[in-house]
Amino acid sequence: MSTATLSWLLLAAGGVSLLFSLCLIPLAMRVARRIDFVDHPGEHKSHEKATPYGGGSAIFLAGWLPTIVLLILVAAVPVEWITRIFGEEIVPYVGGARERAGPTLIILAGGVVLHVLGLVDDFRPLGALPKLALIAIVGLLVSAVGGVRIAEFLGPVPSILLTTAWIIVVANAFNFLDNMDGLSAGVACIATVFLIICGVMAGQVFVPGLACVFLGAMLGFLIFNFPPARIFMGDAGSLPVGYMLAVVSILTSYWESGTDRPPFALAMPLVVLAVPLYDFASVVLIRITEGRNPLKGDQRHFSHRLVERGLSRRSAVLTIYLATAATGLGATLLPNAGLRETVTILVMVLMVLLIIAILEAPLRQKP
Repeated sequence: MSTATLSWLLLAAGGVSLLFSLCLIPLAMRVARRIDFVDHPGEHKSHEKATPYGGGSAIFLAGWLPTIVLLILVAAVPVEWITRIFGEEIVPYVGGARERAGPTLIILAGGVVLHVLGLVDDFRPLGALPKLALIAIVGLLVSAVGGVRIAEFLGPVPSILLTTAWIIVVANAFNFLDNMDGLSAGVACIATVFLIICGVMAGQVFVPGLACVFLGAMLGFLIFNFPPARIFMGDAGSLPVGYMLAVVSILTSYWESGTDRPPFALAMPLVVLAVPLYDFASVVLIRITEGRNPLKGDQRHFSHRLVERGLSRRSAVLTIYLATAATGLGATLLPNAGLRETVTILVMVLMVLLIIAILEAPLRQKP
């Protein structure tokens, strides 16, 4: 497929979901206020006024429905009609999309489960363990049945367990990151852009197209969620968003043993998602060392620690955006990287995280 054709397809995929999202968000805001589906300030929450939920449902509908419609069209429309528009070069990709329709529906079904889980939790908070258990079940099913697996060269069982653990961690990382206006959605958008770039560089079409659909859905929400936020996505959005990033990162870093291509691209998800993973790991570590429940919310996140150092909330969010972009930029070199380049990129990512750790460290008290 030519670069021009691929670019137009990706733009169209993202543009449709973006327009859909922009139409759904105002509707979600009105409905949420009417049914009092509103997040009120208090406890560990940092916002100062009551803000409607519903953004998660808008993201979900804007991302999931176009994908389902696209799968139906690919399966139902004769190939001859498609080639009249895009040419004969599109035929192998149509066949590939049809082959992936089943696994893709399983992936989408996993997102449906997590969206419903998030909605229930937004209306009536659930305990951490039931949520964790259901996320684990979704991860197991998507990996074992849907074929979404990382590091398959380790064997089926280790690959399934590793994939499940990755989905659990990334889904929770973006749930944790949803603690300040525009933060989780913005970081998700930046990470998705770099996953799309890595997928295209690796010669993929279907996975970057899928990622573009979800990017458009998240961008539409981010316009209304950027500080000061007019709507929140809640767990109904952060869980499916983190889940889809986990899945797309696995599919983008695909590596087949027995080929000449080095396996270093498997490090790509860790590099792209280094900042949200740092926030997740640091918060869990702080809570454990203080003898508290590691899954119970508080204001000890990376963003909160930056605000404590004197940054405004918007500056803290933009700082995390830049850190995410810095690590993601290095990931674009991994699809064709050798050992030396991969080590260099990983060291650079580690240095970015160390700079972050130094900047957010508590100030020393003057004697």
